[in-house]
Amino acid sequence: MKGSVVGSVVLLLAVALVVLRPWEGGGEEGGPRAVTALVTRVVDGDTVEARIDGEVEDVRLIGVDTPETVKPGEPVQCFGPQASRFTHRLLEGQSVRLVVGAEQRDPYDRLLAYAYLDGSFVNATLVRRGLARTLTIPPNDRFAPRLRSLEMDAARAGRGLWGACPP
Repeated sequence: MKGSVVGSVVLLLAVALVVLRPWEGGGEEGGPRAVTALVTRVVDGDTVEARIDGEVEDVRLIGVDTPETVKPGEPVQCFGPQASRFTHRLLEGQSVRLVVGAEQRDPYDRLLAYAYLDGSFVNATLVRRGLARTLTIPPNDRFAPRLRSLEMDAARAGRGLWGACPP
């Protein structure tokens, strides 16, 4: 009997961990907030529009900076169209999980988030493929060391913008 009670308690705790996902924080003080969103439009390589709880939000991906393609008054930058096209093909029309940063909005009122598609870390994918440089702005620096390492690997391998654009 004692063993079955312990087993039941362990099972209940395991289920609670999966259902409640305390590592995502749920938006409480100090913890990241995770939301499910539908990407309705890709603006460029590092910015999308997403429907969250019925509202369309501009979302800026944290920790990455893709070359510009749509910034007013700026020319299209080297490898910008490729980065934008990749993000468009990857995310437009897809349901993603967004983990909102410690600082939730930028000066343009865009939601700042890490994006996950089918469990894959989109921000890291952009850097790994050489489609983005890292951009670290505290306090949204949770994955900065990981992204920086991926950036150095991409640069050494000459992937993406690292092989196509002048330094």
